[in-house]
Amino acid sequence: AVLGCALLLPTVLPEEDCPSPCRCWSLGEAGGPHVDCSSRGLRSLPALPRRARGLHLHNNSLASVPAGALDGLGRLQELQLWDNPWHCDCHILYLKLWLQDFSAPALARLRCASPAHLRMKPLAQLTGNDLGVCARLLPTKCLQFFWRDLILIAGVIIPFILVAWALKLAKKLVCQLTLGGRRLRRNIPKTY
Repeated sequence: AVLGCALLLPTVLPEEDCPSPCRCWSLGEAGGPHVDCSSRGLRSLPALPRRARGLHLHNNSLASVPAGALDGLGRLQELQLWDNPWHCDCHILYLKLWLQDFSAPALARLRCASPAHLRMKPLAQLTGNDLGVCARLLPTKCLQFFWRDLILIAGVIIPFILVAWALKLAKKLVCQLTLGGRRLRRNIPKTY
């Protein structure tokens, strides 16, 4: 029985597996690590271990979570995010949508701290009308896609033009060499 209890005691993870300035522990290999980054004054997410089972990020200074930051946490079972000053603009949409899939109760505990007209509004109740700024961001993103696509198209077309030009030049050169060879044969005097 003592051996069984010893196996359930939390073990501290090696520092290289635990993001700074967090504290990490594990309930064994099967349990996976729990990462406690609460009350650390964090303004951004640290690099999180992909095997994390529990993640405590409450009571920090997080205003948003970068898109995709939580996607790799497939083993996560517990997430605490309350008491952060969430800024409710279009950058908060990723967190809202991710939490809708992960944990509705965790989402229900989060409230906007800013902008002023959304202060204290639950993230779960945000609508497209609340985040009207996102509509203004779309043309910028479309322009980014336009320039990227234009560069890709140019990267395909320019080599084709260069190959066609090189083939035309090679054909012209072959014709000149052929004609030049015939002239040489005509001008060579026949000696018998």
